[in-house]
Amino acid sequence: MDADTFSFRREGRNRATLLAVAAVWFSLIAAIILVDAAAWLMAVLGAFTLPALWDLYRNPASGLDFMPEALTWFTGSKDASVSWSEIDRVRLDTRLDFSVRASAVLHSGRKVRIPYECTPPHAMLEAALNARGIRTERHHFSLIG
Repeated sequence: MDADTFSFRREGRNRATLLAVAAVWFSLIAAIILVDAAAWLMAVLGAFTLPALWDLYRNPASGLDFMPEALTWFTGSKDASVSWSEIDRVRLDTRLDFSVRASAVLHSGRKVRIPYECTPPHAMLEAALNARGIRTERHHFSLIG
């Protein structure tokens, strides 16, 4: 793996989101038909899927790149970068839901959080950072990070 050319992309429209929304809507409709659940209550519960439906419609892209001078990322209309010379280490925190959140810890001690949707799978990110010569820290199941 070339340390200068690492790139990761993710789209908002994916199979997992589509299947999750379909399963919720199928369950809500089944509840109305099979157990005579209140339609207004099922509509309220179904409203919680609207953000996922919006992501499926819009298909926002997000990603992370290793540029020669900086670590850069983007999500939707937001983007950011941190110079490699400012980064002391990258902290990878495993949360209770088994998701892994990444933060660039600067030499000043300040943490710059990398948005979850921009973060590649932790093993891939850790290998790419190590190839680049950036130290990584793993913290498992921390409530405060």
